[in-house]
Amino acid sequence: MHALPEDHTGVRIARLRRERHLTQRALSDLSGIPYSTLTKTEQGALPATPHVVNACARAMQVETATIVGQPYAGDLRADELDVLIRPIREALDVYDLGADPDVQARPLVDLTAEAEALCAAVRAGEIKRAATDVAGLIEETTTAAHIAQSREGWLALASLYRTGYDVAAKLGFPDLAQLALARMDWAAQRGSDAVFGGMYQYLRALTYLRAGQYRTGQRLVDLGLRALEQADPSREREAVTGQIHLGGAVMAGRAHDEALAMSHLREAERFAESTGEAVKVHWLAFGPTNVRVHRVAVLAELDKYGEAVEATAGLSIPRDWPKSRTSHHYAEVARAQMWTGKLDASFQNLLAARRTAPQQAKYHPMVRDTYAGLEAAHRRLPESFLSYGSWLSSAPSA
Repeated sequence: MHALPEDHTGVRIARLRRERHLTQRALSDLSGIPYSTLTKTEQGALPATPHVVNACARAMQVETATIVGQPYAGDLRADELDVLIRPIREALDVYDLGADPDVQARPLVDLTAEAEALCAAVRAGEIKRAATDVAGLIEETTTAAHIAQSREGWLALASLYRTGYDVAAKLGFPDLAQLALARMDWAAQRGSDAVFGGMYQYLRALTYLRAGQYRTGQRLVDLGLRALEQADPSREREAVTGQIHLGGAVMAGRAHDEALAMSHLREAERFAESTGEAVKVHWLAFGPTNVRVHRVAVLAELDKYGEAVEATAGLSIPRDWPKSRTSHHYAEVARAQMWTGKLDASFQNLLAARRTAPQQAKYHPMVRDTYAGLEAAHRRLPESFLSYGSWLSSAPSA
């Protein structure tokens, strides 16, 4: 019995391949994915890695999100999140219209605090809260920023645009995420903040990472690093610079460029030695722990799953780490453990990912594909395993 009969990335690859009148051999040749890997992925005997998904997407000229199934429309409706997307889009559209005479904006100090609280909510895995509140706050802060014409106002607005990006990216709306980033850049330029400019390029690079466009993503990483060179020396600048190197490491790892990936990791480690644990600097969770966590991720992207599992030895997540980042790490560990045959341990980490940030885990493609891989590997499925699949496919988030 399959708990997720429709949520199978391999099935989507096969359907799209047939729609384009391609044989498995032809898609293997076009994508560069070994024939046996492709056939087993379509059958569900192997889970689809990001490398396989992105290679197939490029070969068939479709969006990566189409293959992974995002946005998960039925689940969004069940969790009453679908109705929150349009207000965010509408709030992003009024960025240059000036102050709205029908909006009574609170003082900027209050709006800045609200923007910071929403950043914290996203990091705590409270996606529904952020999605519910961000549109109204963007509209209010847009008016306040146009009236004040101050650095404080523009940066508060930039922060809220970033939250709009976070919500869109986590729920699987890449076009909306791109729009929110463009608005973030617009506001950051008016706030004359070079660090925010570097952040913009970093987040922009992540959108290309998700789309499998690694060359463009790496160019954006380089652009972000150059932008940060224009900022005044500070711990903030070092933390963001280090985080961009971590993003570059994952980008290179997914492109299977091991030398470049390890170079970025070494640079990030050097900055982390200087900053220490800078968890709340732009809510990036940068520091020595994040370097170790990214090393696990990079090794997995390089298909070195055994080494990725070994890299988790002695790795302890600080209590003040954002739950969203912790949950993502558990999902990455679960994936590596699944590939090395540690199936029970893998499922325990999927449970940990859900327990830590349930709303995020439910909409995380890696969680879904790892679950599907475990399902294919198990002959007899315990009730707890099947209930996890039911939660992924239909139950409202906690």
